[in-house]
Order: sequence, then structure tokens, then C-alpha cells
Amino acid sequence: MNNHIPVLLNETIDGLDIKKDGIYVDLTLGRGGHSKEILKRLGKGRLIAVDQDDNAIEESKENLKPYLDRVTIVRDNFKNIKKILGNLNIDKVDGILMDLGVSSPQFDNPDRGFSYRFDGPLDMRMDKDNCLNAYDVVNNYSLEKLNTIFKIYGDEKYSYQIAKNIVKERQIKPINTTSELVDIIKKSLPYKQLSKKGHPAKQVFQAIRIEVNDELNVLKKALIDCLDLLNKHGRIACITFHSGEDKIVKTIFNDKTKIIGNRLNIPDTNKKIDFALINRHPIIASEEEIKQNPRSKSAKLRIIEKL
Repeated sequence: MNNHIPVLLNETIDGLDIKKDGIYVDLTLGRGGHSKEILKRLGKGRLIAVDQDDNAIEESKENLKPYLDRVTIVRDNFKNIKKILGNLNIDKVDGILMDLGVSSPQFDNPDRGFSYRFDGPLDMRMDKDNCLNAYDVVNNYSLEKLNTIFKIYGDEKYSYQIAKNIVKERQIKPINTTSELVDIIKKSLPYKQLSKKGHPAKQVFQAIRIEVNDELNVLKKALIDCLDLLNKHGRIACITFHSGEDKIVKTIFNDKTKIIGNRLNIPDTNKKIDFALINRHPIIASEEEIKQNPRSKSAKLRIIEKL
């Protein structure tokens, strides 16, 4: 069993305002840290837990052993939430959790190819059945496409230089491993950038992971579907780790909770507001949590409720 620490655990569970007889969904089961706390608070209620990672599901079953009579675990991508619940004859739920971070065990397993700290194959697939992997992106994407994903998904200042050197190196031989990619990234950066705090390959690896798993498009679809699935006073709690993710959540939540005026700044009084923000500003990790779990530093929690 791993030592995975759920991010913003107390804040998330409090934000879901769990009813003992409610139906809840954890769309990102992982190793079951958040799910376990939800299950502790359920009496006759039920939890549907979703993940596309076989390893995560197997480990979570051990973690959730005392509560398996109250949880249904489904292996699937959370973009299929409506289909998942439909197959279980569930129309509406009382709360949905989305923790969009890559779990520590995924990062720490070299074979999964997520980590820039360990040597491993270029993979980065959340779902091992996916056709596209990091090797394909690095070795087959055009210079222009690599530059775009590094810039947009990774906020990488030196995106073009890195993309250019990747294309140059792969013309000599394929780039097969995470270490090979890290070396190319480091060679592409000026000394002043290499001397900064933090790993120089972090942003490029993040960008490739988002591309491989189509994370931002999946998030948009899933979030809109989740809003349709809430009971009255049901809530969605969403934890993001990347500015692109947070922007999507903020935009969708704001669109559902605000009456926007027209060009003359006259509110559209015909628009019915069916949702309310529980927190107007994102909840972030405390200094104490960041000390215990540095990966929580970039986490932002937003919560919305169906009125």
C-alpha cells in the first residue's frame, strides 16, 4: 500500500456537505483517499467510484475494504459519467468529487512514464488501453504542434526551442525514455532558467500528459454533464492543479451562477439561476498541508451547489 495523501481532504469533504442517505460520485477514485472519507459519513447512502487506471482500482479496493458494501467501483473515463450512472439506473446524485491531479503512485512508478525524476518509457496514459501515448506525441507531432501544446498546456516560456530540439534529436534516433526527453529539455534552456527552483522539465511533461489524455476537453464535457446530474442542494467539488483546468471550472461555474448583462449592461432577467457558488474564491492548501504534501501547493478547490 502506498502513502498517497489526498489533497485538501477536509475542505473537500466539508464542501460536499454529505447526507447519510445520499448518493455520491468520486470521479477520480485514485487510491481511495477521498472516497474513504465520504464512505465514513454515509449510512444507507451509496458511493459510485470511477477510475480508468487498473492499478489504482486494485489498490483502492484494499483501502476501502471495510466499506465495499456501500461502494460501486467502475473502470471508465469520467467523461462517460451519464452512461455510467445510466447503467446503474441512477438519474440524480447528491454530490460529485473531481480531483484532477495525477496521483503520487502514478508519478512515482517509472513504468508509467509520468515522472521526470525517474527513467522510464515515454507513456503517460491514465488508461493503458488508450492508443495515443507520450512516445507518439514526442516522436510524431510536428514542430508547430509541439510548440503549441508546450505553450498552452505547459505555460512553457521556451516552448519553441524545446520543440525544435526534440525534432532535431528524433531525426537522429527515436526518443524512447523520459530521461532522454529530460536531457533534451535541459539542453534547450538557458542557464538562468536551469538555475531556478523546480525541475526544468515539469511544464513540458505536464503539457504532454494533458495532450495524451485529452484532459481539458474531457473536463469540459464531464463538468457540464455533472451539473445536469445533481439533485436539489447537490454539490460538485472540483480540485484542479493547472491554470487551464481551473479556468475551465471557473468559467463553467460562473456561467451557471451569474446573470450576464448585454452590451448596454442590462441584466437578462429571463435567465434563471439554478446554481450557487459555495466559495467565490478558490480554496487553497494551508502552509501546514503544503509542508506535509508539496504537491498540494498548486491545488485549487471550487464548489458549486444546485439550488
